[in-house]
Amino acid sequence: MAYDTFKYNITKSVGIISERTDHNGIKWIKEVNMVSWNDREPKIDIREWNEDHSRMGRGLTLTTEEEEMLCMILHEHMRERSK
Repeated sequence: MAYDTFKYNITKSVGIISERTDHNGIKWIKEVNMVSWNDREPKIDIREWNEDHSRMGRGLTLTTEEEEMLCMILHEHMRERSK
């Protein structure tokens, strides 16, 4: 399979982190979604998308175990920061 051809399906929208408009007037939305890449099992995915999800930026896709570890790390970081 060529690197520039792949399939994706957003199976669940989890939440929006932020929104911005670039210098071309295109709105980009940083989202947390469950995404199935190339018909595989959906994974948690964090990246920017344009409004109709036809274009995407670089992102981060995590397994369930990685998602849990990230949550623990961020929780500890926030706890330490609030001291």
